[in-house]
Amino acid sequence: MTGIKTTGEKKMMLFSGRAHPELAEEVAHQLGVGLVPTKAFDFANGEIYVRYQESARGADCFLIQSHTAPINKWIMEQLIMIDALKRASARSITVVVPFYGYARQDKKHRGREPISARLIADLMKTAGADRIVTVDLHTDQIMGFFDGPVDHLFALPVLADYVGAKVDRNKLTVVSPDAGRVRVADRWCDRLGAPLAIVHKRRDKDVANQVTVHEVVGDVKDRVCVLVDDMIDTGGTICAAADALFANGAADVIVTATHGVLSGPAADRLKNSKVSEFVFTNTLPTPSELELDKITVLSMAPTVARAIREVFEDGSVTSLFDEQ
Repeated sequence: MTGIKTTGEKKMMLFSGRAHPELAEEVAHQLGVGLVPTKAFDFANGEIYVRYQESARGADCFLIQSHTAPINKWIMEQLIMIDALKRASARSITVVVPFYGYARQDKKHRGREPISARLIADLMKTAGADRIVTVDLHTDQIMGFFDGPVDHLFALPVLADYVGAKVDRNKLTVVSPDAGRVRVADRWCDRLGAPLAIVHKRRDKDVANQVTVHEVVGDVKDRVCVLVDDMIDTGGTICAAADALFANGAADVIVTATHGVLSGPAADRLKNSKVSEFVFTNTLPTPSELELDKITVLSMAPTVARAIREVFEDGSVTSLFDEQ
């Protein structure tokens, strides 16, 4: 006999960057494992240093890092952590990105623009990532930017079941804030048995985050309207859409979004909005100044943990969402 036989047992290891450790700890708790101790700090000039304090040789490694602010720093830290795992002889490296940075830059609108979402995927692949697990990409086409498996998780079951449990479904109308979210809104309608409305808007191509709402398509008068979106950044788009719904006779408006980016003037806009409740998931940390009674944060940790387990055990991530 030649060669050496091994037991063939696989080993899973869970790592976290510094961007959103609370979510990583929740996921670790759901999986019943501990996060691998990691030494990470910034040099005086801003360079990032990372070293794992346990061997990762031969392990299936899952690295959790959400791209929150300051986004460029945490993306760079993630790339460095991937490189460290590759050089530590990890068997496989799965990058868990609850919020995928630069996802809005997924295509060229005009000449001489980058496709930054593709660049992020290329950087991860070059660093050594074998697989990406992410939640509610801005557009599905981003999955094709990465040369490897991409598991796309959805927050719809978590968000829709929460709303459906607290609102009379006979009075509910699901509203898409623009034409691009109609497909997602349709899934909400199927799950909740509610009609669909659409807010037609036009964005100023020369001014970031500047939106003019034009009209509401669909019956919203005396209805409880649920605005569904993938992310809320400065809050301008969604608050303008809510104002349009109230102007058309909506009885109440609830806003749901997977990713609460909530930058710049978002805090004041959400506080001053007539919207009764904003519902987010914890794919991103909620800024402390936005801990308001009207903001609800739901956990995606159970969904992310189940997906990690399915990947590790060579199961089916798609089966987690078959009921949709």
